[in-house]
Amino acid sequence: MKKFFFAVFFCLVFFGYQLRNVEAKTPTPTPSITDEVVEATEEAQMVETVVPTDLPRPDLTQETKESVEPLRRLLDEQLLGPVWPWNPLKYAIRASVGAGVPPNTLVLLLLLPGVAAVIASARHLFGLRGFGIFLPASLSIVFVATGPVVGIGLFLVIVIFSTLARILLRKTKINLQYLPRTALMLLFTVMGILGVLFLAPAIRRPDIANVSIFPVLILVLLAEDFSKVQLGKSAKTAISLTTETLILALVSFIFLTLKPVQEIALLKPEIFLLSIAIFDFFMGRYVGLRFMEIWRFRRLITD
Repeated sequence: MKKFFFAVFFCLVFFGYQLRNVEAKTPTPTPSITDEVVEATEEAQMVETVVPTDLPRPDLTQETKESVEPLRRLLDEQLLGPVWPWNPLKYAIRASVGAGVPPNTLVLLLLLPGVAAVIASARHLFGLRGFGIFLPASLSIVFVATGPVVGIGLFLVIVIFSTLARILLRKTKINLQYLPRTALMLLFTVMGILGVLFLAPAIRRPDIANVSIFPVLILVLLAEDFSKVQLGKSAKTAISLTTETLILALVSFIFLTLKPVQEIALLKPEIFLLSIAIFDFFMGRYVGLRFMEIWRFRRLITD
């Protein structure tokens, strides 16, 4: 339960940080006063206000102007040296972008090994388990596509409905094989997601109205793992693993959206990938206690 409350606190702090950034980027109304002579002896002042508009959120998973143009501008401003031995990937990236490959796709592919290294280090050095590497990494891509608020909201809806379906099947004592049981739970999950989409006009969030099937499928995969853990172990263990997975996904989302990291991966891919490989190698050689274990057994260690 401590991990669960820590995750809730972490999410609240993260959401507050995101909202503060949105408020900082939102243009404030700037009134301009114009004088208009209505009659020869009277003057009327008219105040014109500029209605603030929401700035589009850059989405690396979509080929939009906000996500592609800054990366393309970075490539155009880069000065390339000789191809060998230090710049083969730079020339390959420049050639593929010239052939029509979106630079945001290349950036995401280059950043995925870094995301895997972050998740592996969180498990191997800190002690956060989660559902392996693939699902937290995929969930971080979902957060990039939908935003962390909408992504976590959809994930909670999926987990709640899949859990309710499992409890309902258990209470009614309906004995089903594993695959039909999973298919029935998927039906309940889809109904929950459809309910959220049907409420989109009332919620008035464009991120929910524009959600695609790609992030929903990844969230359904994570909910399936949640149900497997519930069946095999306990609800407490499932909540703990799901909470740690959300924490890992949020950290990976921050890593993916950092502009300096994106620029290094795109402009210096050789150095970036080599650094990730060296980090993975030395991390794999570490056989000591994890940080959470050091904190847990701190009294024994000090004694």
